[in-house]
Amino acid sequence: MRITAESLSWSVAGVPVVRGVSVDIAPGETVGLIGPNGSGKSSLLRCLAGLRVPDAGTVRFDGVPVAGWSPRRIARRLAFVEQHSGADSDLRVADVVGLGRTAFRDRWRGPGSTDRAVVAAALERVGLTALAGRPWKTLSGGERQRVHIARALAQQAYGLLLDEPCNHLDVKHQLELMELLSGTGQTVLVALHDLSLAARYCDRLLLLHHGRLVAAGPPAAVLTAGRLAAVFGVDAELSTDSLGHAQIAYRGPLGAPAP
Repeated sequence: MRITAESLSWSVAGVPVVRGVSVDIAPGETVGLIGPNGSGKSSLLRCLAGLRVPDAGTVRFDGVPVAGWSPRRIARRLAFVEQHSGADSDLRVADVVGLGRTAFRDRWRGPGSTDRAVVAAALERVGLTALAGRPWKTLSGGERQRVHIARALAQQAYGLLLDEPCNHLDVKHQLELMELLSGTGQTVLVALHDLSLAARYCDRLLLLHHGRLVAAGPPAAVLTAGRLAAVFGVDAELSTDSLGHAQIAYRGPLGAPAP
């Protein structure tokens, strides 16, 4: 699925948050959305997912404007994983993952054999099969995050939008998740704070700053010392590792006192 946005803008209480952003994400591409805190990453994702109505601009799936689409229709095309999740549900893990099948069932019909098989496969892909019967409220933050990834996979959508999915995950599970996302064959747009992960696993990067798209392209082209200084306020040295990925060595924050 191709996901595009043209001159997308969104504001809250009159304060611009997303400013005229245009993106074009090709079918099967894994794109990293990067930028400092407050740059508009989450808001852009929510506009693309139909959870925010933009003040201006157009969002299209495969060339078709999605304005006016029902949440159910969007959910059959696109899965969205939010940055934060609630913790008070009495549902079991398998039931939470099963929520990803809601858009494909009649409202009053329970899960069928296909739904159960899809849920089991999604749990296996994130390594949580053994926790299928556990109450959701007993999980750690990292386990909950992986459950939400499984729910998105169970949705079997053509596109995946993920807002900081590596939060709460240890290094091993961060790497496993990025390996999984980059290998799904789905169209993936993922917001990331870890620039090294973004450089290693993403086909392209979109760099936001103050709500504007300031750079887009392959990781090695977007991640320059000048941009890291201007956008993130850090002094960094860029190199290439043995696999050809951009590698970042941070010297420290700009303006820090000399040791």
